[in-house]
Amino acid sequence: MTGGRPELAVGAVARAGGALLLVRRAQPPEAGSWSVPGGRVERGETLAEAVVREVAEETGLDVVCGALLGWAERIGIDHHFVVLDFEVVPVEPGGWAAPTPGSDALEAAWVPLPDIAALDLVSGLEAFLRHHGVLPAPPPGVWV
Repeated sequence: MTGGRPELAVGAVARAGGALLLVRRAQPPEAGSWSVPGGRVERGETLAEAVVREVAEETGLDVVCGALLGWAERIGIDHHFVVLDFEVVPVEPGGWAAPTPGSDALEAAWVPLPDIAALDLVSGLEAFLRHHGVLPAPPPGVWV
């Protein structure tokens, strides 16, 4: 684990026309899996600045950071991240553009909400999105 302490990270939840902005991670942990854009908060950076920077780096999109949606922890053998996920909106009043993957993303895409559960998502993302109302709750008797 870096420094032996949990690291602070942010995530961005961008919604448009029944789709969610997702990136396929190029770096560990969980490289190759899909996630919302995000990453570590740098020293001296506000949470909102980190959200805006991470979205731009991973998708090429310019956003405004909105309200805190929720938080999650990602704990592995070599990492412990506390992730604060924020809602974001586009800077341009005309709406969202097509994303372009950056150096930390293999792919970036607007994924229709019904298609998200079929993707190889990072651990806990589907449950987080359902818990916070981004995705609908699963049918009774179905566990995510």
